[in-house]
This record gives sequence, C-alpha cells and structure tokens, in this order.
Amino acid sequence: MTFTTITFLVFFVLFFGVYWLLAGVNKNLRNAFMILGGYVFYGWWDWRFLVLLIFSSSIDFFSGLLIGSTENKYYRKLYLWLSLGVNLSLLGFFKYFNFFIDSFRDLANTIGYDIPASSLNIILPVGLSFYTFQSMSYAMDIYYRRLKPTTRILDFFAFVSFFPQLVAGPIERAINMLPQFAEEKKFNYVQALAGLRMMLWGFFKKMVIADTLSVYANQFFADPFQFDSLSAWIGVLAFALQIYCDFSGYSDIAIGTAKILGFDLMVNFRTPYFSKTFTEFWQRWHISLSTWFRDYVFIPLGGNRKGDFNYIINIMITFLLSGLWHGAKYNFILWGLMHGVLLIIDKTAKKISPQFKGSSILVFIAVVLCWVPFRAIHLGRTVDVYLTLFIPRFHFDHFIYPLNIHNSLFLVVFILFVIAEFWINKKTFAEKVVSLPKISRWVLYYLLILCIFLFGDFNNAPSFIYFQF
Repeated sequence: MTFTTITFLVFFVLFFGVYWLLAGVNKNLRNAFMILGGYVFYGWWDWRFLVLLIFSSSIDFFSGLLIGSTENKYYRKLYLWLSLGVNLSLLGFFKYFNFFIDSFRDLANTIGYDIPASSLNIILPVGLSFYTFQSMSYAMDIYYRRLKPTTRILDFFAFVSFFPQLVAGPIERAINMLPQFAEEKKFNYVQALAGLRMMLWGFFKKMVIADTLSVYANQFFADPFQFDSLSAWIGVLAFALQIYCDFSGYSDIAIGTAKILGFDLMVNFRTPYFSKTFTEFWQRWHISLSTWFRDYVFIPLGGNRKGDFNYIINIMITFLLSGLWHGAKYNFILWGLMHGVLLIIDKTAKKISPQFKGSSILVFIAVVLCWVPFRAIHLGRTVDVYLTLFIPRFHFDHFIYPLNIHNSLFLVVFILFVIAEFWINKKTFAEKVVSLPKISRWVLYYLLILCIFLFGDFNNAPSFIYFQF
C-alpha cells in the first residue's frame, strides 16, 4: 500500500482511532498493535515477504542481546557478524544474485566461454534495503557501545516494522526510536497539526510536482535521440527535480504520519539543491542514508584520519557501496563513483583555498548531470543522454514541453514551489509555515489541496521511486 492511495487513507484513519484508544490503556498493547499495523501495511504488497521482515527482526534482536551479554571481544564480533551476515545475505540474494550471475556470464563470454543466459526470476521485496540497514545499525551500535540492548521485544519489533518509514525511510536509529516506543503516549494536538502540515506538503511535492515532471522525464529517457538539446536539458532537469520531490515528499509524509502517532523522525532532506558545495549537498540530501554510510562504513574504514590518500580510498569505497545499495546495475556504481570524485574535488578545492565557498549553481548542474546514469536503464542509454545534452541538436518537431493550458498552469505552480523551497531553506515546511499569519496559512493550505486535486492522479498514481531500492 502506498501513501498516495485511498487504501492508505482508510487504513490510517482506522489505525489512528484504535492506536490512540490502546495508547491510553497499555503501551504493550499499543506496540503490539503497531506491529500488526506495520505487518498489514507491508504485507499489502506481498504477504510472503513478511517472513523476511520477521526473520531479520528476530536475528537482530537476539544478536543484540548476545553482544550485550559478554565482554569477550571474539564473541562480541561473532554475534555482530551473525547480524551482518544474515542481513547482507538477504540483500545479496534478493537484490544482487542476478546481477552477479549475469556479470560472470558476460565475463566468461568475453574470454571465449559460452555460458547460456539463465537468471532466476527473483522479486526484490519492497523496502528490504531500508529495514535491513535500520535493523543492522542496532546491532552495530551495541557492538560499538553506543547503545545498550533492549529486552523489550515488542518495542524492537515495533521499531523495525514502524509503517510510516518502513519501506523507504528515513532510516532511523534505535538510539532515537526505541526510547519513543518505551514511553507512554498522549495525543498532542500541536504535534498532530504539525504532522498534518508535513503530510500536506509531502502530498503536494509527490502528486503535483514529482508526478507531473515524471511525464517529461520518462518521455526523454525512453528515447533521447528523438529530442533536441533544449528538450534534453528539460528532460534531465525534470528527473532531477522529480526524484527530489518524489523522495522528499515521501519522507515528509512519513515524518508527518509519525508525528500524528506521537513519534519524531529525523529530517531526511533540507533543500539540498541550494547547497554550495558537494559536501554540503550530502549533508542535506537523504540525510538518514548518508549519515548511515558515514557512521558505519566511512568512519570505520578510517575516515579522513590517515591522510589524503586514505581519505580518497575510503570515500570512493563508501560511494561505491552507496551506488550498489541503490541497485544492482553498473549505472548505479557509476553514479556512486561520480559523487565520490566530486567530494574529492570539493576537499581538494578547500585545501588549496581555505576560503573556498563554492557555488550553488555549479553544484546543482553537476548533481543534475550525475542523475543521468541513475535514471538511464543501462550504460549505453547513459551515453546517449550525454550525447544529446552536449552535441547541439535543433529539431523542434518533438519538443518535450508544449505550452498548452495545463503546462502553463503547472509552470506557474512550479515557479511558486521553487520560491517556497527557497523560503523554507534548511528548515521544514511545518516549522516555517507557523510563522505566517493565520489567514495566510489557511489560504496556503487550500491552495495546496486545490493543486493536489487539479494535478493528482488518484486512480493510477505512480509509486515512489525509492520503492525499487
């Protein structure tokens, strides 16, 4: 079930009533109901994959208890690898099995061994990359003594299966969330109102901006050579803004939904396209994942503590793994390595000139160009897109953005959205909008709702991009 469907609206209204009824009775009943709600929400796609979610949760819960029960370094590391091994094996099989088999076959064919094509039809469970990373971080935090293991199994299972952020993040940490599941909950009107604001802004970004831009991005990436260079730039920009509004819109809805239930999730995006450096971009884009890789990959590798050469190696490994996390394609590896190179350039510029402040425009253009391999279906299509962008082509018979009434109205809405993003800057919509006079707030709310009904597709709404990861 996805946030932008009537099914979710009905589910959440029913869940909301029972949840707050149980919250006033007993927190164990409340958390048990939270687990049930998470399993219904997740099982709506395919109930068979609930086995994986329950299995991963069980392994990490008991691994945490075992790690916390001993001071013996050997056994602590053994129990940690139990958690990591199981979760990475699940990821490896469901997400990368066909990729490695196909890569091995291609390599064998290159050197003269004819291996017939054969791949299993393995379906990637929705949200697998997100909840396994969240669950693994719990065991690692206990190993590194940042956290003590919980003995409250209902709290832990509710944490892993928390439906607002179960399938596409933010990737939360147990150190932030477990105390929230252990505490008593009372309905807070102010917090719930802030949650509704976040949800409204998220629905607007997803259903109005992202879904409309997806039409132009999909047209262009399906066949780049049928468009002129101006259309090519519009298509690439459309995807860059689509993926931002799609994913940050999902995060806003998740954060808002959690707030209504009395939980605070971390902010996942802080208007990253206004960043002046590539380092700043990754401090503002998909924050829960970038900080995960920083804390559990980059820093354990040595970070920037052992000189420039080791920093380069560590940052490239981190972004190589980040690319692979996004998908089992060479395109994602290329995307990750490109961002690694940009961060190295960023660090080099700051070292040469400590006063270096960067440029939002240059960072934005570079990030937009990096989205090409992320969106293209294979490396050949990536090359096609770059050729269309940089080799002038002037034929306007297939102009990607005809100025009809619908597109003109959307262009006005889009410009107002960009202005709003600039106004929000590093804060959240809920934080900024409360500073407006009451009448201005309500006018804004009704305008956003009107736009959702004008542009939103309630019957066949596209799913969120990050569901595929």
